[in-house]
Amino acid sequence: MSDWIISLEGTDLGHQLALILAILAAILHALFGALQKGRHDPWLSRGAMDFCYGIIAAPIALFVVPWPEPHMWPIFIGAWVIHTLYKTAQGYTYSKGAYTVVYPVVRGTGPLFTVIGAGIVFGEHFNATQWLGVAVLISGIFGLAIYNLRTITVGRDTMVPALMLAVLTGSLVALYTTYDAYGIRATADPFTFLAWFFFIDGFVMPVVAVMRYRGLDVKPDLGPLMMRGLLGGIVAYFSFGFIMLATRLDNVGEAAVLRETSTVFAALIGWLVLKEKVGPRRLLLMALIALGAVIVEMGG
Repeated sequence: MSDWIISLEGTDLGHQLALILAILAAILHALFGALQKGRHDPWLSRGAMDFCYGIIAAPIALFVVPWPEPHMWPIFIGAWVIHTLYKTAQGYTYSKGAYTVVYPVVRGTGPLFTVIGAGIVFGEHFNATQWLGVAVLISGIFGLAIYNLRTITVGRDTMVPALMLAVLTGSLVALYTTYDAYGIRATADPFTFLAWFFFIDGFVMPVVAVMRYRGLDVKPDLGPLMMRGLLGGIVAYFSFGFIMLATRLDNVGEAAVLRETSTVFAALIGWLVLKEKVGPRRLLLMALIALGAVIVEMGG
Protein backbone atom coordinates (compact mmCIF):
# COMPACT_ATOMS: atom_id res chain seq x y z
CA MET A 1 0.00 0.00 0.00
CA SER A 2 2.77 2.45 0.92
CA ASP A 3 4.65 1.86 -2.34
CA TRP A 4 1.44 2.38 -4.33
CA ILE A 5 0.64 5.65 -2.51
CA ILE A 6 4.18 6.93 -3.05
CA SER A 7 4.07 6.01 -6.75
CA LEU A 8 1.00 8.25 -7.23
CA GLU A 9 2.63 11.41 -5.87
CA GLY A 10 2.51 14.22 -8.43
CA THR A 11 0.45 12.21 -10.96
CA ASP A 12 -3.03 12.86 -12.37
CA LEU A 13 -4.32 9.73 -10.65
CA GLY A 14 -2.78 10.95 -7.41
CA HIS A 15 -4.59 14.27 -7.84
CA GLN A 16 -7.92 12.51 -8.33
CA LEU A 17 -7.32 10.23 -5.34
CA ALA A 18 -6.39 13.26 -3.20
CA LEU A 19 -9.70 14.88 -4.20
CA ILE A 20 -11.67 11.81 -3.14
CA LEU A 21 -9.73 11.46 0.11
CA ALA A 22 -10.27 15.13 1.01
CA ILE A 23 -14.04 14.87 0.48
CA LEU A 24 -14.22 11.66 2.53
CA ALA A 25 -12.19 13.39 5.25
CA ALA A 26 -14.73 16.24 5.24
CA ILE A 27 -17.64 13.85 5.81
CA LEU A 28 -15.84 12.00 8.58
CA HIS A 29 -14.60 15.19 10.25
CA ALA A 30 -18.16 16.49 10.52
CA LEU A 31 -19.14 13.19 12.15
CA PHE A 32 -16.15 13.38 14.51
CA GLY A 33 -17.07 16.93 15.56
CA ALA A 34 -20.67 15.91 16.21
CA LEU A 35 -19.49 12.96 18.33
CA GLN A 36 -17.29 15.21 20.46
CA LYS A 37 -20.00 17.84 20.91
CA GLY A 38 -22.82 15.33 21.43
CA ARG A 39 -24.44 14.12 24.66
CA HIS A 40 -21.24 13.95 26.73
CA ASP A 41 -18.96 16.69 28.01
CA PRO A 42 -16.59 17.51 25.07
CA TRP A 43 -13.51 17.05 27.28
CA LEU A 44 -14.64 13.56 28.28
CA SER A 45 -15.55 12.67 24.70
CA ARG A 46 -12.19 13.81 23.38
CA GLY A 47 -10.33 11.97 26.12
CA ALA A 48 -12.17 8.74 25.35
CA MET A 49 -11.52 9.12 21.62
CA ASP A 50 -7.82 9.81 22.06
CA PHE A 51 -7.45 6.90 24.47
CA CYS A 52 -9.07 4.53 21.99
CA TYR A 53 -7.09 5.59 18.95
CA GLY A 54 -3.85 5.62 20.96
CA ILE A 55 -4.43 2.05 22.15
CA ILE A 56 -5.35 0.89 18.65
CA ALA A 57 -2.30 2.60 17.14
CA ALA A 58 0.22 1.12 19.60
CA PRO A 59 0.65 -2.34 18.04
CA ILE A 60 0.59 -0.90 14.52
CA ALA A 61 3.31 1.65 15.35
CA LEU A 62 5.46 -0.79 17.30
CA PHE A 63 5.17 -3.94 15.19
CA VAL A 64 3.65 -3.27 11.74
CA VAL A 65 4.95 -0.10 10.08
CA PRO A 66 8.65 0.77 9.72
CA TRP A 67 10.04 2.70 12.67
CA PRO A 68 10.51 6.46 12.15
CA GLU A 69 13.82 7.80 10.93
CA PRO A 70 15.83 9.73 13.57
CA HIS A 71 14.93 13.12 12.09
CA MET A 72 11.21 12.36 12.61
CA TRP A 73 11.29 12.45 16.43
CA PRO A 74 11.53 16.27 16.71
CA ILE A 75 8.73 16.50 14.13
CA PHE A 76 6.53 14.23 16.23
CA ILE A 77 7.22 16.35 19.32
CA GLY A 78 6.19 19.48 17.41
CA ALA A 79 3.02 17.80 16.17
CA TRP A 80 2.17 16.68 19.70
CA VAL A 81 2.52 20.24 21.04
CA ILE A 82 0.45 21.79 18.25
CA HIS A 83 -2.34 19.22 18.48
CA THR A 84 -2.49 19.53 22.27
CA LEU A 85 -2.95 23.29 21.92
CA TYR A 86 -5.57 22.73 19.22
CA LYS A 87 -7.57 20.23 21.26
CA THR A 88 -7.46 22.48 24.32
CA ALA A 89 -8.79 25.42 22.33
CA GLN A 90 -11.39 23.20 20.69
CA GLY A 91 -12.57 21.87 24.06
CA TYR A 92 -13.11 25.37 25.41
CA THR A 93 -14.82 26.40 22.17
CA TYR A 94 -17.31 23.54 22.27
CA SER A 95 -17.90 24.08 25.98
CA LYS A 96 -18.90 27.72 25.52
CA GLY A 97 -20.64 27.83 22.14
CA ALA A 98 -23.38 26.09 20.17
CA TYR A 99 -21.91 23.50 17.80
CA THR A 100 -23.76 24.82 14.74
CA VAL A 101 -22.29 28.30 15.33
CA VAL A 102 -18.70 27.66 16.41
CA TYR A 103 -17.98 24.71 14.10
CA PRO A 104 -18.41 26.77 10.89
CA VAL A 105 -16.20 29.53 12.30
CA VAL A 106 -13.44 27.03 13.10
CA ARG A 107 -13.67 25.45 9.68
CA GLY A 108 -13.94 28.81 7.87
CA THR A 109 -10.85 30.26 9.50
CA GLY A 110 -8.75 27.15 8.91
CA PRO A 111 -8.54 27.00 5.10
CA LEU A 112 -7.66 30.69 4.66
CA PHE A 113 -4.66 30.41 6.96
CA THR A 114 -3.72 27.01 5.53
CA VAL A 115 -3.59 28.32 1.97
CA ILE A 116 -1.33 31.16 3.13
CA GLY A 117 0.83 28.74 5.14
CA ALA A 118 1.13 26.30 2.22
CA GLY A 119 2.35 29.16 0.04
CA ILE A 120 5.06 30.03 2.56
CA VAL A 121 6.16 26.48 3.46
CA PHE A 122 5.63 24.53 0.23
CA GLY A 123 5.64 27.26 -2.42
CA GLU A 124 2.08 26.43 -3.44
CA HIS A 125 0.20 29.48 -4.72
CA PHE A 126 -3.45 29.82 -5.74
CA ASN A 127 -4.38 31.67 -8.89
CA ALA A 128 -7.08 34.38 -9.03
CA THR A 129 -9.85 31.88 -9.80
CA GLN A 130 -8.92 29.70 -6.86
CA TRP A 131 -8.82 32.68 -4.50
CA LEU A 132 -12.31 33.53 -5.73
CA GLY A 133 -13.33 30.00 -4.79
CA VAL A 134 -11.80 30.43 -1.32
CA ALA A 135 -13.74 33.70 -0.90
CA VAL A 136 -17.01 32.05 -1.94
CA LEU A 137 -16.45 29.07 0.35
CA ILE A 138 -15.52 31.20 3.36
CA SER A 139 -18.45 33.57 2.79
CA GLY A 140 -20.79 30.58 2.81
CA ILE A 141 -19.21 29.14 5.96
CA PHE A 142 -19.28 32.40 7.92
CA GLY A 143 -22.75 33.17 6.57
CA LEU A 144 -23.90 29.84 7.98
CA ALA A 145 -22.35 30.70 11.35
CA ILE A 146 -24.07 34.11 11.41
CA TYR A 147 -27.42 32.59 10.44
CA ASN A 148 -27.13 29.94 13.15
CA LEU A 149 -26.11 32.61 15.67
CA ARG A 150 -29.28 34.57 14.93
CA THR A 151 -31.51 31.55 15.46
CA ILE A 152 -30.10 30.01 18.66
CA THR A 153 -31.91 30.70 21.91
CA VAL A 154 -29.57 29.15 24.50
CA GLY A 155 -25.99 29.98 25.45
CA ARG A 156 -26.03 33.44 23.87
CA ASP A 157 -24.27 34.98 26.88
CA THR A 158 -21.09 33.01 26.13
CA MET A 159 -21.10 33.38 22.35
CA VAL A 160 -18.58 36.25 22.13
CA PRO A 161 -15.77 34.36 23.91
CA ALA A 162 -16.86 31.19 22.09
CA LEU A 163 -16.46 32.89 18.70
CA MET A 164 -13.05 34.28 19.68
CA LEU A 165 -11.99 30.79 20.72
CA ALA A 166 -13.36 29.43 17.45
CA VAL A 167 -11.10 31.79 15.46
CA LEU A 168 -8.13 30.74 17.59
CA THR A 169 -9.01 27.08 17.04
CA GLY A 170 -9.28 27.68 13.29
CA SER A 171 -5.80 29.20 13.22
CA LEU A 172 -4.48 26.12 15.03
CA VAL A 173 -6.25 23.92 12.45
CA ALA A 174 -4.26 25.73 9.77
CA LEU A 175 -1.05 25.35 11.74
CA TYR A 176 -1.43 21.61 12.31
CA THR A 177 -2.57 20.98 8.74
CA THR A 178 0.51 22.68 7.31
CA TYR A 179 2.88 21.20 9.89
CA ASP A 180 1.51 17.67 9.55
CA ALA A 181 1.70 17.90 5.76
CA TYR A 182 5.39 18.70 6.21
CA GLY A 183 5.71 15.77 8.62
CA ILE A 184 4.08 13.15 6.40
CA ARG A 185 6.28 14.27 3.50
CA ALA A 186 9.42 14.05 5.64
CA THR A 187 9.24 10.26 6.17
CA ALA A 188 9.69 7.53 3.61
CA ASP A 189 6.52 5.65 4.59
CA PRO A 190 3.39 7.80 5.10
CA PHE A 191 1.79 5.14 7.30
CA THR A 192 4.75 5.38 9.69
CA PHE A 193 3.82 9.01 10.29
CA LEU A 194 0.12 8.21 10.77
CA ALA A 195 0.61 5.27 13.14
CA TRP A 196 3.17 7.01 15.33
CA PHE A 197 1.21 10.24 15.33
CA PHE A 198 -1.89 8.53 16.73
CA PHE A 199 0.20 6.54 19.22
CA ILE A 200 1.96 9.64 20.59
CA ASP A 201 -1.08 11.90 20.36
CA GLY A 202 -3.24 9.56 22.44
CA PHE A 203 -1.56 10.28 25.80
CA VAL A 204 -2.62 13.77 26.94
CA MET A 205 -6.38 14.15 26.64
CA PRO A 206 -7.22 10.91 28.50
CA VAL A 207 -5.40 12.33 31.54
CA VAL A 208 -7.35 15.59 31.23
CA ALA A 209 -10.58 13.63 30.88
CA VAL A 210 -9.90 11.54 34.01
CA MET A 211 -9.20 14.68 36.05
CA ARG A 212 -12.37 16.31 34.79
CA TYR A 213 -14.42 13.14 35.39
CA ARG A 214 -13.28 12.99 39.02
CA GLY A 215 -14.40 16.58 39.57
CA LEU A 216 -17.93 16.11 38.22
CA ASP A 217 -20.78 15.96 40.70
CA VAL A 218 -22.84 13.83 38.34
CA LYS A 219 -20.62 11.33 36.57
CA PRO A 220 -21.79 9.81 33.26
CA ASP A 221 -21.80 6.07 32.70
CA LEU A 222 -18.43 4.97 31.37
CA GLY A 223 -19.90 2.33 29.02
CA PRO A 224 -21.66 4.69 26.59
CA LEU A 225 -18.79 7.19 26.89
CA MET A 226 -16.19 4.60 25.88
CA MET A 227 -18.39 3.34 23.04
CA ARG A 228 -18.51 6.91 21.75
CA GLY A 229 -14.74 7.08 22.23
CA LEU A 230 -14.18 3.89 20.25
CA LEU A 231 -16.40 5.08 17.40
CA GLY A 232 -14.77 8.51 17.42
CA GLY A 233 -11.30 6.98 17.50
CA ILE A 234 -12.02 4.87 14.43
CA VAL A 235 -13.53 7.87 12.63
CA ALA A 236 -10.46 9.94 13.55
CA TYR A 237 -8.13 7.37 11.97
CA PHE A 238 -9.83 7.65 8.62
CA SER A 239 -10.63 11.37 8.78
CA PHE A 240 -7.09 12.46 9.69
CA GLY A 241 -5.47 9.69 7.68
CA PHE A 242 -7.35 10.58 4.50
CA ILE A 243 -6.54 14.29 4.68
CA MET A 244 -2.89 13.66 5.47
CA LEU A 245 -2.54 11.24 2.54
CA ALA A 246 -4.23 13.85 0.35
CA THR A 247 -1.63 16.45 1.37
CA ARG A 248 1.15 14.03 0.47
CA LEU A 249 -0.36 13.20 -2.90
CA ASP A 250 -1.29 16.73 -3.95
CA ASN A 251 -1.40 20.40 -2.95
CA VAL A 252 -1.92 21.11 0.75
CA GLY A 253 -4.07 24.20 0.17
CA GLU A 254 -6.50 22.46 -2.16
CA ALA A 255 -6.91 19.52 0.20
CA ALA A 256 -7.54 21.89 3.13
CA VAL A 257 -10.21 23.83 1.22
CA LEU A 258 -12.00 20.67 0.12
CA ARG A 259 -11.97 19.34 3.68
CA GLU A 260 -13.86 22.42 4.84
CA THR A 261 -16.94 21.23 2.99
CA SER A 262 -17.26 19.35 6.29
CA THR A 263 -19.42 22.34 7.30
CA VAL A 264 -22.02 21.23 4.77
CA PHE A 265 -21.97 17.69 6.13
CA ALA A 266 -22.15 19.02 9.71
CA ALA A 267 -25.30 20.92 8.77
CA LEU A 268 -26.72 17.77 7.19
CA ILE A 269 -25.97 15.83 10.38
CA GLY A 270 -27.77 18.53 12.33
CA TRP A 271 -30.75 18.22 10.00
CA LEU A 272 -30.94 14.42 9.69
CA VAL A 273 -29.75 13.32 13.15
CA LEU A 274 -30.46 16.25 15.45
CA LYS A 275 -33.71 17.13 13.62
CA GLU A 276 -32.68 20.77 13.15
CA LYS A 277 -34.50 22.80 10.53
CA VAL A 278 -32.53 23.65 7.38
CA GLY A 279 -34.68 26.08 5.40
CA PRO A 280 -33.92 27.83 2.09
CA ARG A 281 -31.32 30.26 3.51
CA ARG A 282 -29.17 27.54 5.02
CA LEU A 283 -29.49 25.53 1.82
CA LEU A 284 -28.25 28.54 -0.15
CA LEU A 285 -25.29 29.02 2.19
CA MET A 286 -24.44 25.33 2.00
CA ALA A 287 -24.59 25.58 -1.79
CA LEU A 288 -22.12 28.51 -1.63
CA ILE A 289 -19.68 26.39 0.36
CA ALA A 290 -19.89 23.56 -2.17
CA LEU A 291 -19.59 26.04 -5.07
CA GLY A 292 -16.46 27.57 -3.54
CA ALA A 293 -14.84 24.15 -3.29
CA VAL A 294 -15.74 23.41 -6.92
CA ILE A 295 -14.25 26.74 -8.07
CA VAL A 296 -11.01 26.02 -6.22
CA GLU A 297 -10.76 22.57 -7.76
CA MET A 298 -11.72 23.59 -11.29
CA GLY A 299 -9.58 26.73 -11.12
CA GLY A 300 -6.51 24.65 -10.46
